[in-house]
Amino acid sequence: MVYRFRVILDNDTDEDVFRDLEIRETDTLEDLHNIITQSFGFDGTEMASFYISNDQWNQGEEISLFDLSEDNSTRLMNETSLDSVVHEAQTKLIYIYDFLSMWTFYVELAEIVDETEGNDYPNLMFIKGQVPDTAPDKLFEADNINDFDEYDEDSDVNDYESLDFDENWN
Repeated sequence: MVYRFRVILDNDTDEDVFRDLEIRETDTLEDLHNIITQSFGFDGTEMASFYISNDQWNQGEEISLFDLSEDNSTRLMNETSLDSVVHEAQTKLIYIYDFLSMWTFYVELAEIVDETEGNDYPNLMFIKGQVPDTAPDKLFEADNINDFDEYDEDSDVNDYESLDFDENWN
């Protein structure tokens, strides 16, 4: 069987940027990573991870390109077949490429079809939109510093008498 995915770039522009891809269900997430990076014009040399997602696009379990954990516990793309994480009941993945730039993609299984004889897989089926020169800015919760102002404006941090801690704790 062949999985048809729509891979959408999370961007803040008015233009939709996505790619429609075909890949065998028995291929690995590393194979999917390779076709995504190629179809969006990346060289594929940066760190990347897939995250299993629910219908609300909440980030779940990570499946990484490389294991950077101390205990070798990370699930790896090259050891994970597509059909083990994506199926009719679980259709969504989040893909992050280049953790410094944070290129973020929504990967959704659109349909499962029979393999067409004579077609090469993976296969780039459709391209819409141009990838911007830089990754779209992400607004993280900490970007709005006023939301995290834990000090009263009238507080004097040099007034040790009013601070709530024991200065002789050790």
